[in-house]
Amino acid sequence: MNSEFRYHSTTGEWVLISPKRVARPSDFAKNKIKRVKVSKKECHFDDPQKYNNKAPWFWFPEDKPLNQWTIQILPNLFPAVFADSLGSKSHFHKDDMYFVADGFGYHDLLITKDHNKTFSALDYDQKNQVFLAFQKRYKQLASLNGIAYVSIFQNYGPTAGASVFHPHYQIIAIPIIPNAISRSVDSSAKYYKKNKRCIHCDIIKKEQKDKKRIIYEDKNIIAFLPFASKEPFQVNIFPKKHTPFFENSSKNIISNMAVVLGKVLNKIKKELNDPDYNFFIHTAPVLDKTKNSHYHWHIEIIPRSNVSAGFELETGVEINPIFPEEGAKILKIN
Repeated sequence: MNSEFRYHSTTGEWVLISPKRVARPSDFAKNKIKRVKVSKKECHFDDPQKYNNKAPWFWFPEDKPLNQWTIQILPNLFPAVFADSLGSKSHFHKDDMYFVADGFGYHDLLITKDHNKTFSALDYDQKNQVFLAFQKRYKQLASLNGIAYVSIFQNYGPTAGASVFHPHYQIIAIPIIPNAISRSVDSSAKYYKKNKRCIHCDIIKKEQKDKKRIIYEDKNIIAFLPFASKEPFQVNIFPKKHTPFFENSSKNIISNMAVVLGKVLNKIKKELNDPDYNFFIHTAPVLDKTKNSHYHWHIEIIPRSNVSAGFELETGVEINPIFPEEGAKILKIN
């Protein structure tokens, strides 16, 4: 197949799909970076409080003492943002040329007990608990003054940004709405204003009609490779029912999404030789929440194999060396 520019309707970005840039899809299964496995004795996450980590905000099981934890959410010892500027009247400052916001916010870790089990290896109850913990902490952070957006994500492996082997996840609450989120929400709002429908609901219908990029579907959940995928084997997972806010989703949907995320990550591990990856939850911002009922929350998974070079950095146009239709054949979950 020849190269093709594709427009991403929810981000307003162009992507170049260029299959001649790689010999064959199996090249993506070559994991070039070895993960350094730290022993349990040396691991600071195996017993967080032993290594001077702060007390957790909460832990699961909630009816057990802390020494019987299976999941705990606690402040990051090395946060990207800090909550100690709460006393200021405004976090935003401007001079003649530049606009600045304080590095205010909350940066938490969610740590699971088992030293070796990443998300796809957790059992049903553990997956569900992780997402219920995400939801509980999200609600706590969203209720605080000055928070505009809450980011929930996992970095798995060194090329995805993970500096600690022990499975963990991050939650960062910040006073700004990031550009990528703004673009997505704005595109959704414009589409709804014009069509009186959710853009993501219509994309789901289009994917069901085309039947080329879907890798999993059941009564409540659908997973597919986006038409304008910026990265090889990128996967989006949506609840089928229109749901703007992750934090308001029912326990049933939260559980379903967690299970499907596990299925997709397991398939990626099997077919692509356990690559590094990031997954994150895209949900409507906390700020101006009443205006964002047009949005549709979802999970994005990005296996790490691509490197952005000069063209990508200059133009903002990512080059994806595999068509999502071909990637879907490899990641199809039977």
